[in-house]
Amino acid sequence: MNKWFIEAAMIDQPSDMQGESLIPLLKGDFENWNREALYYHFYEYPSVYMVKRHYGIVSKEFKLVHFYNDINEWELYDLIKDPHEIKNVYSDPEYEKVVESLTKDLKQMRIQYGDSDLLDKSFIF
Repeated sequence: MNKWFIEAAMIDQPSDMQGESLIPLLKGDFENWNREALYYHFYEYPSVYMVKRHYGIVSKEFKLVHFYNDINEWELYDLIKDPHEIKNVYSDPEYEKVVESLTKDLKQMRIQYGDSDLLDKSFIF
């Protein structure tokens, strides 16, 4: 269950639940939203959406995604220049520093949230 569902239902958050509520964003309260980036993990494959297992980090400017399990692919999108995520710029030398920085942040967030590297053998710390 997502933390913002819990907040919307006005019930107490379980002590073992990770993350922060997105309610401020949904209400347009951007002043009280102080996170630089969000971490997510999509692991339900195969399923209705048929999206390969992946996790990523999304900031206001960029989205870094790592597809894993039966593939090992990286994608980076410049959300300012490409808000529809059409052009993968992961291998573009112009974005080398962005890839380096976001990869570091991604590793730290996976540790912070206790996301298991058992699910992804290609991204060992």
